[in-house]
Amino acid sequence: MIDLADWHRDGYAIVRGFFTPEEVAAIGADIDAVHAEGVAHGRSFRHGNLFYKISRATHGPLVQMVQWPSYHRPALDAVRLDPRFAALLEPLIGRDVKQIINQIHWKAPGAASDFAWHQDSRFRRPADCYRNLGTSYVQTGLAIDPHGPESGGMAFLPRSHLHGDLDLDTSTEVLGNVMREDELERVGLSAADSIQLVLDPGDLALWNPYLVHGSGPNRSHHQRRFYINGYVRARDCDRGEWAFREGRPVPLGPEPAMVHYEELRERGEPHYV
Repeated sequence: MIDLADWHRDGYAIVRGFFTPEEVAAIGADIDAVHAEGVAHGRSFRHGNLFYKISRATHGPLVQMVQWPSYHRPALDAVRLDPRFAALLEPLIGRDVKQIINQIHWKAPGAASDFAWHQDSRFRRPADCYRNLGTSYVQTGLAIDPHGPESGGMAFLPRSHLHGDLDLDTSTEVLGNVMREDELERVGLSAADSIQLVLDPGDLALWNPYLVHGSGPNRSHHQRRFYINGYVRARDCDRGEWAFREGRPVPLGPEPAMVHYEELRERGEPHYV
C-alpha cells in the first residue's frame, strides 16, 4: 500500500480511501460524542491518560484535542486496532507494535488553532524511552472531514526528516502558535519547499517523527476533525499501550500503561486541570 522508497525518501505517505465513507461517518459520530463530553466538562480535564484540552472562547468551551479516548470509546478503540493498520505498518516497523499516540484534533472555523512548525520528536520524552526514533515510529492521521489549506490542514516539508532532530524552537507551545518562516530559515529550511496535504474523508496520512510540519487556521465553514494514532516498534519503546503482537490486535488491559502523563500512578484519578 506504501511505496517504501518514497516513504524513506520523502518522510511521508498518503493512503487514499483507507476507511470507507460509511466507516468514516460512524467514526465521526463517535468523535462528535467525545466532543460533546469535552463541552460538558467546560475546561481541561484528565483521568489517567485520558485528557481533554479545552480552551475558552466567546461562544463557550472550545475543545481542541482529546488524548486516549479509546479507553472509554469502543468504536474508536476498534479503529486503532483495525487489521488494516497492522498490514500497513508491518513493512515499516514490524508485527510487534505499541502505541503512544491516540488522539483527536478539532479545528473549529475561525478559531486560533494553528500548529507551529515542529517535529513530533520534540514530544518523545524522556528520550531514553524512545530508541531508533527515525526508523521505529510512524504517525498516522485519518481525515474525518475535508482536510486542506482552507480547513487548516497540515503542511509538510518533504525530506526534512533526513536532517534528524533539528534545533527548532521548543520554548513555546506548538498548538496556538503560527508557522513562522524565519524559524525554518534559522535551521536552513524554507517554507517555499512545503507541500499542503489535501485529504478526503477516509484518507490516511503517515509521517516520520522528524518530518517538519505545521498547520494554519480553519477558514472553512466546517469543523476539521482528524484522528491521530502513533505507532512504534515495540522493542524500541519502553512506554505505550500494546497495539499488535505478531500482527494481531491487543486489547487494552485493566490498568493503563505509562505513556506521556508522568503522574499517572500518583494522580490518575479524575480531575480538572
